[in-house]
Amino acid sequence: MQKPILALAGVFVVAVLAGAAWLALAPQEEPAEARSLARLEMGDASLGGDFTLTDQSGRRVSSDEVIDGPALIYFGYTYCPDVCPVDTQVMAEASVMLAEQGHAVTPVFITVDPARDTPEALEVFTGYLHPEMIGLTGSAEEIRAVADAYKVYYDKVELEDSAAEYLMNHSAYIYLAEPGKGVTAIFRRGFPPEEIAGEVARILEAGR
Repeated sequence: MQKPILALAGVFVVAVLAGAAWLALAPQEEPAEARSLARLEMGDASLGGDFTLTDQSGRRVSSDEVIDGPALIYFGYTYCPDVCPVDTQVMAEASVMLAEQGHAVTPVFITVDPARDTPEALEVFTGYLHPEMIGLTGSAEEIRAVADAYKVYYDKVELEDSAAEYLMNHSAYIYLAEPGKGVTAIFRRGFPPEEIAGEVARILEAGR
């Protein structure tokens, strides 16, 4: 068990470093055309719902325990070669910025690849990103149910002549969920962490 986990840790560190370099070198002002694809969408109280999944410590947790306060939620997988490390890093950085403003917002990562994303794999993944990030996995049926509740698309892509067994196509959004309110904002890919933090702070302060 240790060798696969250590191998995953090495791959993830490289991916995170690449993501950090991309964020650092990215231009401060994106072209208007690009930013139009990264617009904020308003939330939908009908999204989400009750679930019970397994966290990175192996403990079964309910949605009420996970979303006991504002939470930023992302669906992805730890073997993702590019998109997920960058997106989850953005989510983690936004959570740190919100904490500095006095808003406790929990970052949550829900896998769409439960066959490979064991609690141990999630512990490595989340541990590099944020000390309070919650990683969630479960049975294939449990993951399908929670993904459907958030209207998340995902599908396995088999690979030929590749070292990887398969990849997962999936939608890539960051959801703001609040207890008793459901999803109150959805962020498309492309928002920098400071803009996510600013919008989330505005929503939370307006709801006080």
